Amino acid sequence: MPRQGGRRSARGQETRAKEGPGSSPNENGAGRRKRKAPKARRKKALIWTGGVVAFLLVGVSAGGYALYQHFNGNLNSVDIGDAGNKDVVTANAPLNILVIGTDKRTGKGNEGYGDKGSTGHADTNILFHVSKDRTNATALSIPRDLITNIPECKSRQADGTDKVIPGTENIRFNVSLGQSGRDPGCTMETVKELTGLKVDHFMMVDFNAVKELSTAVGGVNICLARPIKDADSHLDLSAGEHRIQGEDALAFVRTRHAFANGSDLDRIKVQQQFIGSMIRQMKSDDTLTSPTKLFKLADSATKALTVDKAIGSVPKLTTLAKELTKIDTKNISFVTLPVIDNPAEPKPITVVVDPVKAPQLFSMMQADTSLTEVAAQKKAAKGKQDDLLKGTKAAAGDVRVDVYNGGEISGAAQQTVTWLQNEKGVLKSTNKANAPAKAARTTLEYAPNQADQARALAAMMGLPGSALKKGTTDAEGLQAMVLTLGRDFKGAGTPITGPAKIDIPKASADKAECAK
Repeated sequence: MPRQGGRRSARGQETRAKEGPGSSPNENGAGRRKRKAPKARRKKALIWTGGVVAFLLVGVSAGGYALYQHFNGNLNSVDIGDAGNKDVVTANAPLNILVIGTDKRTGKGNEGYGDKGSTGHADTNILFHVSKDRTNATALSIPRDLITNIPECKSRQADGTDKVIPGTENIRFNVSLGQSGRDPGCTMETVKELTGLKVDHFMMVDFNAVKELSTAVGGVNICLARPIKDADSHLDLSAGEHRIQGEDALAFVRTRHAFANGSDLDRIKVQQQFIGSMIRQMKSDDTLTSPTKLFKLADSATKALTVDKAIGSVPKLTTLAKELTKIDTKNISFVTLPVIDNPAEPKPITVVVDPVKAPQLFSMMQADTSLTEVAAQKKAAKGKQDDLLKGTKAAAGDVRVDVYNGGEISGAAQQTVTWLQNEKGVLKSTNKANAPAKAARTTLEYAPNQADQARALAAMMGLPGSALKKGTTDAEGLQAMVLTLGRDFKGAGTPITGPAKIDIPKASADKAECAK
């Protein structure tokens, strides 16, 4: 049985240094490496998102008008204008929810956390991508110290007007919220520019969420590969299994120097393990069959949430939750955005996206590709499609193809033809301009006697087997294949989708892992 809690000494009262208006890449000298740093900077916000994501997967269980009014009164909502989706869900479409944890000091007992004067920054961020068929989901953690571009955005004011906030280049991701009057809609737009995925809704929580939600379910099980005795978080836990809640849970997901090399990226891994465990606990019979726990869970979750107006009521959240309860926990993958050290810094403090792995991951998410093995029939179908890529390949000079643009990039057909001719020697490629209709995915149509040409072109362009559409009758004469570029096309020379098994660490919500 897991040991209950891990007694800690009295909480320290260290606070973070304020983030000034400039928020440059070296802002505050904040670091994610294991290095000497002021105590104030070692206190960073937590992954409150565990409670929110878990709440979504359980749903709100309430009966009676008075109870409904009680929960509904707990919720806070924000008008984000045109950002996001006006509907709760769109039928037959993927769903993207941005979960934001802020460093704003609110709630009883949180005086020692975060920044006393902060308006709240996007300190912890998870993009929860749910597949179109609701069979799987990917929870993508975005580091707060990622250097990125924040686009121009609009912040809805109290009088209903929009304040236009200029974009900023090469700045920390966390200032996409709070600074210069940016609201969660601005963070949503930043995520869209970063990943290419439109965000439908946001959910935002403060310090209390993990404390309250972990307590509401009677504690969350964790596993430690080695003992922890961390002076910063005041955690004192032996190796093995524990059940933690309240302040201990908060300290666990906030501690950084207790794990691996003490970086923020290592802390994200621990937070993902905590979220997975909380999801399992909230979906367990022990929680679902307990009216008391369900009430505490619903009460704590709704009190913790600030959401966009489109989901700003208990009925709307319930609709959303019902969609998400369709996902088996074994098909929920937790990943961290692939990053590398910022090459602009002599001593790396911040990070930038990995130029190879990040685009692959984004392409997979845009194409609604699961990071888990979802269904046997899908695996079999994929294997059958991949068989189309096996076999002899024609020489580049023998490949004939007409290229149509059915995607979002202007001039993509000509760009592709130029690349094929100049870089790959496919001189018999022709720009056919725009396709008759927009296409979600790139396809290559070919005749049976053009299979060697199709395999050659697929290899050049990084087309998956699913993109190949084999006809039933042979081509006659000098007939060309038809390549239609879809919305998944990212530019000539860039593979259409990531590999079937992208080389990045990931975890599943149904498996317990020990923090190292």
